[in-house]
Amino acid sequence: MKPIVLVVAGHVTRDAVPALCAELETLLSGPGAPVPGGAPPAPPGLVECDVGGVDRPGLALVEAVARLALVARRSGRQLALRRVGPELQGLLDLVGLADVVGLGEREGAGKLGEAVDPGDVTEARVPGA
Repeated sequence: MKPIVLVVAGHVTRDAVPALCAELETLLSGPGAPVPGGAPPAPPGLVECDVGGVDRPGLALVEAVARLALVARRSGRQLALRRVGPELQGLLDLVGLADVVGLGEREGAGKLGEAVDPGDVTEARVPGA
């Protein structure tokens, strides 16, 4: 199964959160995803969310992370964040979400998980605004 990578960039506002969740739901409904009507769910795995391109991380981004984690969990997957800056790390720690989502890679650190061939990645670039 191809890993799913959602790239979030720009300034994330509360108005952008539903669109981010809808985009992840679309990615999860691709080949191998659960089909409405009782088909078995997709095998568990990670949904990687690259937040390194986000400007001014704030509570709207924290809300987006929480809701994206719920969308991923409903499909039998876990959300893992990549390129988490210190501001977002602090906010996630403050609200208790750092233990809920995987924080696999901090900005400037190594890659999350194993090396992945770029041809094996399903990716969507989603502007925050």
